[in-house]
Amino acid sequence: MDQTDKIFIAGHRGLAGSAITRNLEAAGFTNLLKRDRKELDLSNESAVAAFFEKEKPDVVVLAAARVGGIKANADYPVEFLLDNLRIQNNVISAAHANDVRKLLFLGSSCIYPKHAPQPIPESALLTGALEPTNDAYAIAKIAGIKLCQAYAAEYGENYISAMPTNLYGPGDNFDLLGSHVLPALLSKALEAKASGRREMVVWGTGQPRREFLHVDDMADACVFLLNNYDSPEIINVGYGDDISIRELAELICDVVGFDGELTFDATKPDGTPRKLLDVSKIATLGWRPKIPLREGIASTCEWYLQNNTPALAAR
Repeated sequence: MDQTDKIFIAGHRGLAGSAITRNLEAAGFTNLLKRDRKELDLSNESAVAAFFEKEKPDVVVLAAARVGGIKANADYPVEFLLDNLRIQNNVISAAHANDVRKLLFLGSSCIYPKHAPQPIPESALLTGALEPTNDAYAIAKIAGIKLCQAYAAEYGENYISAMPTNLYGPGDNFDLLGSHVLPALLSKALEAKASGRREMVVWGTGQPRREFLHVDDMADACVFLLNNYDSPEIINVGYGDDISIRELAELICDVVGFDGELTFDATKPDGTPRKLLDVSKIATLGWRPKIPLREGIASTCEWYLQNNTPALAAR
């Protein structure tokens, strides 16, 4: 990419999109197109088409999506499927119609089968059944991948698809009704400490293992791929190591300073037993993450206290 390129970041206010925006701005990219939902409804086909026809971006980063944790996915499968299909179909087709030079589609590690080999290679896609608790979201993301690959095969478009692992960091969603596991545990630990409670409840058995990547590392990987990767084949973006949910909860409590007891509610779903990505492909290209998990949790905690919970920060 050239620093004068006009780059449209779809979803620039979300966890992933905001991190990519920060990365590009820090690198000297000044011609960034940013539209929030009030300015541009990405689920509105005609509005997206008009925006692309007017602005003619050179590069598109498709980071916009409806996202959420196990509960949100279980409660709203229709919305997770339809909203994400509409957003990605509109943006990808408008990119083609307006000669966008390169597009990066952000997928998710949940596209892989529930019982995929560990660590999960890119070749595991569509080799088995999905995890039922988030299959609607996963199917939408798989459709986005296939649409990018179809445009590459039929029209020669340079549309690439990156599959990040579980992300966390500044800008995350800490609402317990819709958040992913790390921000949910961080929010719970801070609240338990602030209220003086001696117990913190963790959903599930604590046995599943998850890989976590700081969103600033993810953003760095995306910019790296925009500059160094031109294949329609999907590519994993992860940390390369995982941790059990129990270990994660203990680490978060240690970082926060909550010394109460952890209780595991086994009546709540565990989700996929393990989800560690094989990151050898992107490592071979020359990219590796830089932010250790403990350091990332500590900085995320600091951001959360400064931006969301003045009452907690004052205690």
